[in-house]
Amino acid sequence: MIQFVLGGVRSGKSAYAEKMAKEMESQGVKVFYIATARSDVASCVEGGGENTVDPEMLSRIQRHQADRPNHWKTIESPIKLAECLRTLDGKKHCLLVDCLTLWTLNLMDADCVEQEKKALLSLLPHLKAKVILVSNEVGLGVVPMGKLTRCFVDELGWLHQDIAGCADSVVFVTAGLPMTLK
Repeated sequence: MIQFVLGGVRSGKSAYAEKMAKEMESQGVKVFYIATARSDVASCVEGGGENTVDPEMLSRIQRHQADRPNHWKTIESPIKLAECLRTLDGKKHCLLVDCLTLWTLNLMDADCVEQEKKALLSLLPHLKAKVILVSNEVGLGVVPMGKLTRCFVDELGWLHQDIAGCADSVVFVTAGLPMTLK
């Protein structure tokens, strides 16, 4: 089963996805939290050097870590998401991926969007695990002025359409309120 949770920044989408995972856990399913952000956050600051740390991003990561149960196994997978999901697949597993937004940025930075996106989309329908995918909806505003930002919004929008097409359910969260789309 593939469940897709979308929402804006601080919309409550991660909390909603974690609530879904906790419900599955109460039914005997083991939860794995797949983080696409890197906890070392080295060189995240624009123009920063190799040892530059983005304190705001680090704070976001720490908040997410504090919000989820300590016993959930966390795996960082900033690029090779399909490979990670394949490794963790199992009937009694819930694989919570937070989030596809940062994953897409990582893929763009590594210049491997098409390859990794294709790997993920071809794997998802064959997984035995329950999968919860979380992502930011960034396409509700005006067309961005910068080429790189337009490219990102386009890539993420196309990914969202593909994920929604293969997902069993799609939920949009705004102001902490879930709206079922599919």
